[in-house]
Amino acid sequence: MSPTPPPSLPAQNVELQTVSRLNPGCMFIVVMGVSGTGKSTLGNALAKELNMPYVEGDDLHPRANVEKMSAGIPLTDEDREPWLELIRTTAEHYAVEQQVEKEGNETDTQDENAKKVGGKGVVISCSALKKYYRDILRGRRKPASLEKSPEEQTVPSHLEPSHPDILPTYFVFINGPRKILLDRMQKRPGHFMKASMLDSQLRTLESPEDEEGVVVVELTQTTEEQVRVAKEGLSKLSGVDFRS
Repeated sequence: MSPTPPPSLPAQNVELQTVSRLNPGCMFIVVMGVSGTGKSTLGNALAKELNMPYVEGDDLHPRANVEKMSAGIPLTDEDREPWLELIRTTAEHYAVEQQVEKEGNETDTQDENAKKVGGKGVVISCSALKKYYRDILRGRRKPASLEKSPEEQTVPSHLEPSHPDILPTYFVFINGPRKILLDRMQKRPGHFMKASMLDSQLRTLESPEDEEGVVVVELTQTTEEQVRVAKEGLSKLSGVDFRS
């Protein structure tokens, strides 16, 4: 499954009317880890297995962030906050669009071309290195920049408030040793992340293994094994049986 472009943002009244009644089992799955772990590969494969859309989180970075990373300059929390908030908002918009489409298909029984709605939720790749970042993605914490004056804020003011209880978030963490990660990064032509930044990411990484809603897969596993472990873990955490 190819990465899916983010949906157009629904009108706010549609969002508010719909978000309180999303289907049970609808979820936001973040495939996370440092650069070189294969987040895109696993994210695509997992989304296909779960019949959900997949979004490449790096594609949501603002141009300024890409330019900094291409120059080998690590991003600051202030750089990341608008990106993390946009990822969360994008996930919620996917869930809302799916719900609106599903309800339209259920009521328009005369439309033979009614499109079958796929999976419940969305899979997005994101490094999500710190617990603070993950809490923004969970919708439980607003970026620190929102505490500043409107003139100083870096998060766009038009982004709607998050709904953590309505769209639960689960993380699939790809864990792997530095040696393999470094080798992978050095073999990735054209990617904006520099291999020299790996150590910076590893220093920044706060392992999510003791947090709720986290499934751990190993870098040394095949993609098929990672998908199997992820499906089993997500089934146990969410109560939705993905294992069939």
